[in-house]
Amino acid sequence: MTVTGLAVKPGAILRGGEQIQVIIPDPEPASPVPQQIPLEIIFEDDDVLVINKPPGLVVHPGAGTPDRTLVNALLGRPGLLSQIGGVYRPGIVHRLDKDTSGLLIVARNDAAHLALSRALARREIKRIYRAIVLRVPQAESGVVEAPIGRHPTVRTRMAVRYDRGRPATTNWRVLERFHHFALIECRLATGRTHQIRVHLAHLGHPVLGDTLYGGGAAVAAGLAGARAHRLRGALERLARRQMLHAFELGFVHPRTGHPLVFRTDPPADFQSLLDALRSGV
Repeated sequence: MTVTGLAVKPGAILRGGEQIQVIIPDPEPASPVPQQIPLEIIFEDDDVLVINKPPGLVVHPGAGTPDRTLVNALLGRPGLLSQIGGVYRPGIVHRLDKDTSGLLIVARNDAAHLALSRALARREIKRIYRAIVLRVPQAESGVVEAPIGRHPTVRTRMAVRYDRGRPATTNWRVLERFHHFALIECRLATGRTHQIRVHLAHLGHPVLGDTLYGGGAAVAAGLAGARAHRLRGALERLARRQMLHAFELGFVHPRTGHPLVFRTDPPADFQSLLDALRSGV
């Protein structure tokens, strides 16, 4: 709204004689619109889809991301989606963070969605991730059992909250050790928001590139010397998002009862960074 050509704040006092102009914006769509966005489909039948989500793709519309999401891409493909998740989350059984890559299940009908959601709640869906983390753990493997809740002051973050968090368990083991870094495999027993990122940061080994949980700022501080200087260059080029990849997904098909297991290699940025670490640059 403008008053005599000037923008005003709500509650502005009029003196009389002003010319008021109200601009009504175009209505936003009441539901996500179908969009032609390429997807890598690993498996597809009448009940489920298994998708290899690229980093940078948001799973469903939300604040600040009205479109160009996985849901928009799914709506742009032929075939039905479960409606249990509502208008903005059709077919979405579980999620991956925007910058996390890898395997994701989508339900094509309500019966499949219910069965997969129950399997998820019973911890019957196997989800294994790979992450490049800062610093090398002393132990070969371990379990993090620490409740997760909303950060008390930063609303965009989660945190270990023993006072009001929800139970969360992450099993981890070291796959490879490098100078200052390690390749970690994580198996989820629960699926809280940002769980692996929060738990690994809690261990003192945040995911490389994860600026929200300390994996970005600590990189330069932990490196020194000419060899590290060359490695820093590779990190600056490649670690522009959290290096976290949903590597393996296993579940029982909701209709046939047959066990299904899928694996997918990390995307190019993750693999190139691994190659740099292995070679010592």
